[in-house]
Amino acid sequence: MKPLDGITVLDLSRVLAGPYCTMVLADHGARVIKIEHPRSGDDTRGWGPPFVNGESAYFLSINHDKESVTLDFKHPDGRRLLDRLIAGADVLVENFRPGTLDKAGLGYKALSEKHPRLIYCSVSGFGQTGPRSREAGYDAVMQAEGGLMSVTGAADGPPYRLRGPIADGARGGFAANGITPARFAR
Repeated sequence: MKPLDGITVLDLSRVLAGPYCTMVLADHGARVIKIEHPRSGDDTRGWGPPFVNGESAYFLSINHDKESVTLDFKHPDGRRLLDRLIAGADVLVENFRPGTLDKAGLGYKALSEKHPRLIYCSVSGFGQTGPRSREAGYDAVMQAEGGLMSVTGAADGPPYRLRGPIADGARGGFAANGITPARFAR
């Protein structure tokens, strides 16, 4: 038995910080249902090489032990299915730009009123409020603005991005670490 057995996580995130968060939860026993767009899926499905049997090794590494469902929640049938999945979930993780899911009736305020026991986790680069909240917060941006790139590479050369996505990994790990005690508080 693992610590999060019996917990269902709905993963509306993509690329790295959100999927890393839900990977950690899956590693600890949570059932994670990853929602992907029917036409494109998660952006990282195409990242490579390397590929394993035609699938991105990167995508597989960060999304192992998850179930995937494709649906378009802007379509009425997709929205009905998503609403059923939300009703059965303990946790929802998303990393859309702040305000995006509010427009679709899927923001924290709307869902917390309908599902008060749902733990809602938004992973973002610049927070939910403030002057930069609507900007995308990719790992390379965080490394550059945080000064990490200034201490890599040759002393007399240009800055270099670390190959490992340290900022996205940290954000995802912090999100998972916030969800776990929230579950106990609930």
